[in-house]
Amino acid sequence: MLDTAADIALALNRALNEYGWEVIPESDVRLMIGRGGQVLVERAAQLQQRHLGKAQLTEIVDRFYEHYGELEARNEAVAQPYPGAVKTLQRLKAAGLRSAVVTNKLYRFAVELFDRLQLRDSIDLIVGGDTCERRKPDPQPLLHACTTLGLAPAETLMVGDSINDVLAARAAGIPVVCVTYGYNEGQDPRSLPCDGWIDTLDELPSLILPRTS
Repeated sequence: MLDTAADIALALNRALNEYGWEVIPESDVRLMIGRGGQVLVERAAQLQQRHLGKAQLTEIVDRFYEHYGELEARNEAVAQPYPGAVKTLQRLKAAGLRSAVVTNKLYRFAVELFDRLQLRDSIDLIVGGDTCERRKPDPQPLLHACTTLGLAPAETLMVGDSINDVLAARAAGIPVVCVTYGYNEGQDPRSLPCDGWIDTLDELPSLILPRTS
């Protein structure tokens, strides 16, 4: 839904720079996004063949989060919706459908982001990576969203971009379609075991809204 890679790459590199690490290009960071800040830093360490103890890993992750939070506070964040996202959210809301954003991003960062982009009114619920005890690919956040919205899993549809989303949806008993872009950890979304694919979010309403003659 939102392209946040540039902000994540900037915050990550600012954190790594404090420890003398090399800059990681945004194109590489895009392939590392998807499972939260700790995995992001672990993948950065693996890329640069660095060994991290538990204490240092926690320290760098905390610095990454601090830098990421500062981007919004300093008006440096550049994340924007992907094409079709805003129009699709508005169309689904106008049709009376409820929607939730389930992300592995920390809840406070997701809320700040949707507030800045003036999209909070277009969605009914945000579930962050720290909202539940476990995060995607565990099904818990999706099931939490269903419970909060008062819907059975079979009454919902997951729209994702990675194997994390597909695994979480399958475990929750939720049908899932994938966009053919986004943060897929280098795995072609068309190879994912989902129920269908869309190239842009503009195509989503036609899948779920009643057809009119």
